[in-house]
Amino acid sequence: MFPATAIVTGSESGIGRATAVALAEAGCDVGITWYRDEAAGRRTAEEVRAHGRRAELRHLDLTDLPAAADVVDDLAGALGGVDVLVNDAGTGAATPFLDLTYEDWRQVTAVDLDAAFLCSQRAARRMIAAGRGGRIIMITSVHETQPRVGAAPYCAAKAGLGLTAAVMALELAEHGITVNCVAPGEIATPMTGQEDVDPHTESRPGVPLGRPGDAREIAAVVAFLAGAQASYVTGASWTVDGGMNRMGPHAGSHFTDDSWRRP
Repeated sequence: MFPATAIVTGSESGIGRATAVALAEAGCDVGITWYRDEAAGRRTAEEVRAHGRRAELRHLDLTDLPAAADVVDDLAGALGGVDVLVNDAGTGAATPFLDLTYEDWRQVTAVDLDAAFLCSQRAARRMIAAGRGGRIIMITSVHETQPRVGAAPYCAAKAGLGLTAAVMALELAEHGITVNCVAPGEIATPMTGQEDVDPHTESRPGVPLGRPGDAREIAAVVAFLAGAQASYVTGASWTVDGGMNRMGPHAGSHFTDDSWRRP
């Protein structure tokens, strides 16, 4: 029954962890990766196993490219294949454009764009060889399409990832592989400094739904795209942002100072 095996990069915490658990609930054995916190990765693996599914845990350092992409083959070998790849691992920056160094730029674009390309290529080749199709899902951001002050490399990488996914969707369709993006807004995760925060207790007046998102709300969309019911969905980017992107001129007309000009 499809899907059967999934690999989720950056699954030690946040959206990645929630996604690994959601895919386990949907019936997947899951390959989990950790970067800084092995204990957190083990906790994710325990949650997956609590749902009666297999979990394989590996270290993944996406600053070590192209070698880091070997983890896809390693996990696929351990799990007996890969039906779903979720590229979640990423990094960001809050540096004004004029202050960016080339090293800053390359670090973010390498982790957020180059690594996803390499991991996706490894997974796609395995999916084609297995002959049963597959799902590749990129966790991008609302900044796939919307700029943010202080985030030039992040925005560039996410925009590039979105268009790379669109090309992949065209090229891999003949093999039964769908490729989609999920573009979160502000989500209560360690990356946004909100680990273990209940987003329903946080106020965000500039977001129509009035709060940050929960990582599980992103994971639910990923799980749908990974499943059989999404078999005719490819080349799409699913925005999950509480309506943030729809504010447009409303946000501009309601600022009361120039604080938005600083990261």
